[in-house]
Formats: sequence, structure tokens, C-alpha cells
Amino acid sequence: MLPPNCSAQLCRTLLGLTGLFAIGSCNHSTPAQQQAGTFSPMTDSTQTSTTATLPTITAFGKTTDGAAVQLYTLTNGHGMKVSITNYGGIITSLVVPDKHGKLGDVVLGFDDVSGYQSPAYLKAGPYFGALIGRYANRIAQGKFTLDGREYTLVQNNGENTLHGGNKGFDKVLWQAVPGASAAGQTLTLTYLSEDGEEGYPGNLTVTVVYTLTADNALRIDYSATTDKATPVNLTNHAYFNLSAGPDVLAHEITIAADRYTVVDAGMIPTGELRPVKGTPFNFTVPHAIGERIAQVPGGYDHNWVLRKSTGQPAATVYEPTTGRTMQVATTEPGVQFYTGNFLDGTLRGKNGQVYGKHAGFCLETQHFPDSPNQPNFPTTILKPGQTLHSTTTYTFGVRK
Repeated sequence: MLPPNCSAQLCRTLLGLTGLFAIGSCNHSTPAQQQAGTFSPMTDSTQTSTTATLPTITAFGKTTDGAAVQLYTLTNGHGMKVSITNYGGIITSLVVPDKHGKLGDVVLGFDDVSGYQSPAYLKAGPYFGALIGRYANRIAQGKFTLDGREYTLVQNNGENTLHGGNKGFDKVLWQAVPGASAAGQTLTLTYLSEDGEEGYPGNLTVTVVYTLTADNALRIDYSATTDKATPVNLTNHAYFNLSAGPDVLAHEITIAADRYTVVDAGMIPTGELRPVKGTPFNFTVPHAIGERIAQVPGGYDHNWVLRKSTGQPAATVYEPTTGRTMQVATTEPGVQFYTGNFLDGTLRGKNGQVYGKHAGFCLETQHFPDSPNQPNFPTTILKPGQTLHSTTTYTFGVRK
């Protein structure tokens, strides 16, 4: 059944997807193109449904303007479960076992939608677990030029635009369709970002499919089409803490990147892709997050340029106390490693837990910041007749 008040364009999209989208069946770019995060020609695809049970749906409160919000919980046979709300596509909870088989929630978030709309949360702007767009990360001075025309965006991060503007994809209600595929339970979210929204050109139709697989992986498939050329950079802003402790400084992380994007005081790339060798940005071998963080003014909040070799995780995280591990695989060319530097204890999340500095870390797979103004970076321009395809997978395990 299609959602109520579904526009004609959205209805056509949902009828074609209905929770059964799979990147493997419709992404016709080559492996090299996928690694670079390029765009492929628009195609149609179908996938055979299964008889698997569907995600459960519960009420998650109401938005400040009175709209009802739902929470969708996907489960697998190992007890892993992930809860996602149609408000902002937010991952509110992600429960995985530790080395003793004890289940625990490994993401930061709130118990209902009011937590994501409180004045304290909006002032802090942490984007817990949310879908980010149209453009994840920053665009310098809120401006870019495309096809000879300058576009002016909403400036919400000093003089820059951050994570889509004042009302990015993290603050809208998505059309939601729970479903099941051969891989596991799914949730398909669709949103039409209208021409001119937050200053961006083109009517952009975005579809995000969350899939919880039998091997304890959360896969996120992104796709988008547009009727005008527009920059697009989509990600999820989940904050992970594999220990459920007060901070993540003991987590050991590896990032498959030999370079990172140097930024200025406003966190805008200078254009330099600097080697990580000999710097505290070198995570080509495992290091605890807190081991060298004091050498990075403000803490880690940078884009790493991922290696293009196939079959290698973009990042691996290990938490020694619980034994939990997380591997990140992606078709994107970069990942923003952020260590919760701006959390200051003013926010209380699930079970009253205080979220202080470094309470969680983010691995936001993405294109590079400010790419519309950086001609030497991989392009983020999506054109009519193309379909953006991107996949990121977070796989959880244990090390005993």
C-alpha cells in the first residue's frame, strides 16, 4: 500500500521500489566507477520478493507541527536489530552482540522524535543517525557555480553551508515502505527535494534503502535522479560507540587511506590532498582514537581519501572491552572521520545517558567536502538522465 498524500512522481517511484531495491541489480557502473562514486545512466530494475517477515512499526511521537512519526525496526536471526524513523531517516538504535553474546545498543540517539527537535538538540546540531543531503559536509560561503550560473545556498555554519542547510534531509518526513528481500528485512525511504529547496537547483528524487542482512550487516543503498543538474552528496551521520561507555577514545580504528583533505580554519578544503604518513592522521595500521587526538586541534573531523583497491574495507573499528568490531565498506571515494568533538554533556539520550565530548564517533562515507568549488575533486554533479547509485555497508562482529 502506498503512503497517503503521495505525489504522482513519488507514487511512481515507490511502485517501482516497494522495499525491494538492490544495488546489485540496478547499478550498471563498473567497479572502478562505483569506487569513485560516479553516476550511471538511468535504468529500470526489479527484484523478486520473499516471504520473510516485515519490519515492525511503532509510533515515535509527533513533530512540532503535529505530524505523526513512525519507527521501523528491522531484525535478523542473530538478535541484531536496527530501528529507523521516517523523520530524517534517522537510525535511532542499533543492537548487536558483544563477545559474550550480550546485546547492546551501539549508536547515540533518543527515545522519541521530540529529542531530535528539542531546542538544545537543534542548537548543538549533532545530526545523530540522520540521512544527510542534498550535500553532506560543507560548501564554502554557501555558493557554487554550475553551467555558468551562480547558486546561493542557505548559510548555516558561519558563512558556509553544512549538511544541506537549515532544513536538510535530516529534518524532513520521508515516505516509508517496510519490506523484505532475499538479503533480509528492508526499509525504503523516498523524498522529493523540490527545485530551489535550500537554494539547490532541480527536483531531486532520493531513495534510500536500509537492509539488515543475516550476517549482521546494515547496508544502505542510496539512489537519486534529477530534472536539472545539481550537486548531490548523500551519507548517514550515525554516531557509534561499540562499548556503550562514556567515550570512544579506546576504540581502535584502521582507515584504508594514504591521504586526507587539508582544511582551513573554517573546515573548508584547501585543495591539498596530503599524505597521512608521519602524521596523526595515519590510520593505515590500527591506532586508538585517543592515542594522538591531542595532536589534532579540535579533534578529528576530516575527510580521508580512500584507496581505490577493491575488496578492502574502507575502515575497521575494534573495541577491546566488549570485543565488538565494525567494518565499513563503501562505493564512495571518501570518509569523514569525526570524533564527537562538539558534544558537551548538554544532551541526554536513551536511558538518560549523558552525551559528553567524544561520546561517539562517525564514519560518514561521502564525496569530498566543497567538491562543487574544487575542480580537482571527483565530481558530485548529477545530471538529468543519470541515476546516482551509492552503497555503504556496516558489518558487525566480535573478536574474542
